[in-house]
Amino acid sequence: MIKIIRGIAVVLFATALVAMVACGDDDEEETTTGADTGAAMEVKESRLDTVKSRDKVICASRNDVPGYGFLEDGNNVGFDIDLCRALAAAVLGDPNKIEIRLITAAERGPTIQSGEVDMLVRTVTWTTSRDSQWGNYAQTMFYDGQGFLVRKSLGISSALELKDASVCVTQGTTTELNLQDFSNQNNLNISPLTFEDTDAVVAAYEAEQCDAFTNDRSQLAALSTALSDPGAHTILPETISEEPLGPVVPHGDDQWFDIVKTTMGMLIYAEAYGVGQASVPSSKTGDTKVDRLFGLEGSFGQESLGISNTAAQTVIRAVGNYGEIYARNLGPDGINLPRTDGDRNALWSAAPCSDCPKGGQIYAAPLR
Repeated sequence: MIKIIRGIAVVLFATALVAMVACGDDDEEETTTGADTGAAMEVKESRLDTVKSRDKVICASRNDVPGYGFLEDGNNVGFDIDLCRALAAAVLGDPNKIEIRLITAAERGPTIQSGEVDMLVRTVTWTTSRDSQWGNYAQTMFYDGQGFLVRKSLGISSALELKDASVCVTQGTTTELNLQDFSNQNNLNISPLTFEDTDAVVAAYEAEQCDAFTNDRSQLAALSTALSDPGAHTILPETISEEPLGPVVPHGDDQWFDIVKTTMGMLIYAEAYGVGQASVPSSKTGDTKVDRLFGLEGSFGQESLGISNTAAQTVIRAVGNYGEIYARNLGPDGINLPRTDGDRNALWSAAPCSDCPKGGQIYAAPLR
């Protein structure tokens, strides 16, 4: 009986072994088939490869607001335009290899969602819904807030006096939404008069189709200079919103997102380290942080981003550091917005530079 049981056990073991081998063969065949299928799938080109292939960076922006994006002698210039030029310098080695696609405020979301541009840099406020639906916000490069421009003849000194007023505003913007919130919260019964673009808003305001014009305070300051009688208008003291502005990139390419963040960081840290357009080092300075930034010692991850170790040299020589870009466009050489110690657009309190404004919120991830 024992021998018979042992014999049956041997047969059962052998049968199970054959079945296992057969299953193993099936798995191997399925794995091979899956690998073949994967190999046949088309590999999507990275955004960096696309940019290098076309040899230019495409940015969506504007040309209707002095300081940010406007035409000067037939050229697109401004703070936002310089951020696009900085990116081209970082990835292509030439700040002039850019294409500026002019879009309205309402077109910003669809444009970046479509992926047809490499970067959206058109005074775009960072919000949670835009971050999830539009694209990835790379870095806050300017802190603003919404205000109101009125004619002095209106005889008011506060936005809380805009009861039953009509206010000109650009449609499809956070500005429009903030205006409605402000009106509701303060029972002002404000009537918004909306227009597709900023030029139309300004024209309507100057034609006295509305009592006030609302926008980011920096833009109000810039646009008021172009009115026929700038001195006849005033910006009311209230700031009714938080408007962190910065570049946006399409979802779906982490490398490109990181490249844009790093490029913005180069601008900020160059100012923090006291290095400007005319003083970019090409050999070691003895300052480890400066040498690392400019690719003269060590690395902060340039190789994994697919950019040159010395990309920061090209960027800062091309457009200058953050402070220089600000001064040229938004500061004394531009629309003359102050940037002093304690201003939100000053560098952080512990920035190592000796002659830069500090105590603000301009700060980037450490370049290490």
